[in-house]
Amino acid sequence: MNCKEPLSITRQCAVLNISRSTFYHRPSPVSDENLELMRRMDRCHTQRPFYGSRRMVTWLADEGHRVNRKRVRRVLRTMGIVATYPKRNLSLTNRAHQVYPYRLRKLTVDHPNQAGCAGITYVPMARGFVYRVA
Repeated sequence: MNCKEPLSITRQCAVLNISRSTFYHRPSPVSDENLELMRRMDRCHTQRPFYGSRRMVTWLADEGHRVNRKRVRRVLRTMGIVATYPKRNLSLTNRAHQVYPYRLRKLTVDHPNQAGCAGITYVPMARGFVYRVA
């Protein structure tokens, strides 16, 4: 095959390992109504990250939006939002992990700069998020 000959669409899709229907698919733009719903759901998730789809539907109904659970689940999945809650067996230790000794246990901290620590905080912003380390 000559390098100047263009590859057929069938061959291009085969090389990229995608179906031809994916190649021809043109995604439809998101409606203004859906964008407003996404904004509200993002605001709700920022305030209450433990809300799942059922409680989100109830919250939206209180806000005056009548949407069903299937739509809320689809929008949450599209946005990549997952409810945050404690998972099963959270307090069980993994026996394969090495346990390090706590070296400050017998130390009495009685003056500045004798012991230190660090903390990381997730801060949501209007356009994304920031990690704060102190």
